[in-house]
Amino acid sequence: MSTLAAHGAAFTEAVSGFGPGAPVILCHDDADGLSAGALLWRALARAGREPGPVRVIGRGESAWSPAIRDELAALAPAGFVVTDLGVQAGTILPGVPTVLVDHHVPRSWPEASEATVISGHADAPIPTSSLLAHACAAALGAADDLAWLAGIGLVGDLGERAASADFPEIMGPLRKAHTAKALREAVSLVNAPRRSAAGDAGPALRMLLRADGPRDIIAGTDPDAAVLHAARAEVKGALDAARTVPPLFAGPVALIRCDSPCQIHPLVAQSWTHRLRRQVVIGANAGYRAGYVHFAARSLGVPDLIGFLAERAAPLGPDDEFAQGHRRATGGQVRIETWNRFAAQLGFGPEAQIS
Repeated sequence: MSTLAAHGAAFTEAVSGFGPGAPVILCHDDADGLSAGALLWRALARAGREPGPVRVIGRGESAWSPAIRDELAALAPAGFVVTDLGVQAGTILPGVPTVLVDHHVPRSWPEASEATVISGHADAPIPTSSLLAHACAAALGAADDLAWLAGIGLVGDLGERAASADFPEIMGPLRKAHTAKALREAVSLVNAPRRSAAGDAGPALRMLLRADGPRDIIAGTDPDAAVLHAARAEVKGALDAARTVPPLFAGPVALIRCDSPCQIHPLVAQSWTHRLRRQVVIGANAGYRAGYVHFAARSLGVPDLIGFLAERAAPLGPDDEFAQGHRRATGGQVRIETWNRFAAQLGFGPEAQIS
């Protein structure tokens, strides 16, 4: 049995332990998380499980927070399927069976009584959450026609070239059926609403839940499609402005500051990596959420960015999230005072401080 098939079998066993009623899906708001959430919802519906809503966990939210726990308790769920939100100890809602489908480096490991973990972080190559979700869907029933959703997540997280190199058995047929250009265009549109100032990924999720392929997303004419195109134009304007800001340097780190309500800091960091191939590039955004600095780290030369940042971490506060995600694409969201300590720890002077 292949690794992905084994993940799918573990998912089927876990879901069979759900109680009566509707399972609820929780997912991250990027292309990979949304595609994984849509895939799992559609697969559970086909299997006759009649899932409840897909709850997108967006800006400043945590699936393990008391606020989300109270919201979900009102739904009386049969179980939770949680995807692309990381792996950590603790219950989302006590007494409710939970499956975590994820590919990030675990923050901590839950007890068996807290959750079943379907994790790809130790696989080689590491699958995206959407690819894991497709394996789970295939274990429940026919899912070949949903593979394009896994393609959206693969391209969204890895880029089309890396996705094709790491997973040719998935990407080869998808590129023939849909074209690489269509996949990239659909990813750009799906990611746009959550990156906009409004930060509402709902229109993108609705498109993924009903579309038959990436072209339906690109050529859509309904209100949700219009939101995707408008959000992309908004984000492009903010990104174009941020790209004119020169980087600051301290040792192996290049820092690009921005101040935008749009989630452009990962794009800013990525856009500089080919010009600063030896540096760890950090895009830091003080305008994304009041009182916080959100930052993203990218590098062509450092394979373990989580380790790189952890070695240089400043003391963290209780609300800070630091060095989470992937080894090659990480970042965090920290209070301004934590950011200022961290920037000083990296070797930056007053030019990197935020008041």
